[in-house]
Amino acid sequence: MPNQNPSQPQGVLSVFDAITITVGLVVGVGIFRTPSIVAANVESEWVFVAVWIVGGLVTLIGALCYAELSAAHPHAGGEYHFLSRAYGKSVAMLFGWARCTVIQTGAIAAVAFMLGDYLATLLPLGPYGPALYAAMGVVLLTGVNIIGTTESKNLQIVITFLEIGVIAALIGFGLLSASESPAATTSVASSPENAALGMAMIFVLLTYGGWNEAAYLTGELKDAPRNIAKVLVTGTLILVTLYTLANVALLSALGLEGLRESDAVAADMMRAVTGPAGQVAVTVAIVIAALSTLNATIFTGARVFYAMAQDLTVLKWMGIWNGRGKTPANGQIAQCIIALALIGLGAITRDGFKSMVDYTAPVFWGFLLLVGLALFVLRRRYPKHRRPYQVPFYPLTPIIFCATCLYMLYASVMYTGIAGLTGLLVLAVGTPILLFKRKEPVSSRADAPSDAAAIK
Repeated sequence: MPNQNPSQPQGVLSVFDAITITVGLVVGVGIFRTPSIVAANVESEWVFVAVWIVGGLVTLIGALCYAELSAAHPHAGGEYHFLSRAYGKSVAMLFGWARCTVIQTGAIAAVAFMLGDYLATLLPLGPYGPALYAAMGVVLLTGVNIIGTTESKNLQIVITFLEIGVIAALIGFGLLSASESPAATTSVASSPENAALGMAMIFVLLTYGGWNEAAYLTGELKDAPRNIAKVLVTGTLILVTLYTLANVALLSALGLEGLRESDAVAADMMRAVTGPAGQVAVTVAIVIAALSTLNATIFTGARVFYAMAQDLTVLKWMGIWNGRGKTPANGQIAQCIIALALIGLGAITRDGFKSMVDYTAPVFWGFLLLVGLALFVLRRRYPKHRRPYQVPFYPLTPIIFCATCLYMLYASVMYTGIAGLTGLLVLAVGTPILLFKRKEPVSSRADAPSDAAAIK
């Protein structure tokens, strides 16, 4: 029976809504930034296309694993809830701390910086213009999300379809153009002699990142146990199709060498096909993409603040669900404050976007590995629990996913430097929050049904 209590999450999202939000989360600024780096780390055109397809398959495998977890354990807390069920509240609370202070808020700050960078090219505001635009974007979209889930959802649908339309236009222009390599003004790619396939995959998977956020929609998705698999699988297939075609189009227009020499692949492609006016068009496209990703990331991010507050005495005020707006308003406010603080720190670095990506990477992949392993733990611990969807080819599928996460964890620690270590330090600083754990967590009473209850 649907939950009628307005002070708790309700099933207000359709499958279409959830797929749109998921696609909007992933199809963002990465596709306009990473292809040149990927091209610099592959040896041929077919390998360039292949790594995008392989990255899509890895993403699909992860989505299948998340589909089982989300269908069997639907909850607005998403990964926080999975970790709690598998390892206990202590691990979940550390994840909640990491997500609130590193993973999600760092991702919000990173996308906001990309938005600010491109808005600053249209209307400069001085040396700190990108940071100012980033902060304004976070405040504005947080306000929309506080007003209500319905308003935020509708905004996301509009932005996502505009974004897909722009990418479709880029695909069309690229595929119809002749393969030429315009001279790039500045080269940021490494030489082919330094090509590293593993490095290429790191940036491919970074571009596909964000699909796991769909787990946080299960608390508000209509008939989540039956529909979440449709959301994750359909959304991922759409993403793989868009990204593969977009990169084939870029390759067709610029050639592999042109991609290696470009620091703004979409702008260079549009300049090659349509002339200088194309640069303005693609800048607007990137702004739309950044708005889409930023809004969707803010939407899902505050849900873990809500879930974590159920288990911490000192965060009780964040565990209030706004019945009028159908949103965790207090969690949205807390998330906004932390994201603004990170934007302030990023503003004093050379590249705010890269600093935020490096800051989040090791912590993100470490906990994603734990979520993958949780699938094995929960199957073993609750063998009779009802699973509306089961990952195919078990245990091979989750093994591949966990192995990928382990490699990405190693790579992110090796390549992110001081920023990555800072993220790990912030995670360690959060350990004392375990002292404030509730003796009898609310979520364990209300949201963790016994196997007997799950069989009915």
